[in-house]
Amino acid sequence: MAEEEKHHHGLFHHHKDGEDAPIETGEHDYKKEEKHHKHLEHLGELGTAAAGAYALHEKHKAKKDPEHAHKHKLEEEIAAGAAVASGGFAFHEHHEKKEAKEEYEESHGKKHHHLFGRD
Repeated sequence: MAEEEKHHHGLFHHHKDGEDAPIETGEHDYKKEEKHHKHLEHLGELGTAAAGAYALHEKHKAKKDPEHAHKHKLEEEIAAGAAVASGGFAFHEHHEKKEAKEEYEESHGKKHHHLFGRD
């Protein structure tokens, strides 16, 4: 490429002329990945708690406001579904975090003994 041409590295990865892009080492940062999944797991747990609390709030409002009880029951069911989905996301991230930790241990020579033929 000619030196007159400008390099566009995207919106968030822009480098000024004369600066080189960061060098990729090819190594995967398992600790960083583990920390990322732990953070997402905690966000999922927080979402579960928030949606569950909102479902209980709507259940209470359905009892106190019989005129709009159907609306409150629908919102309660939606919030309960969101709580279950958020819990599933937290569970998923928990397992992703465990996998990242196992990959880190394997890459750093720590033996991992599995009992009963677990893969």
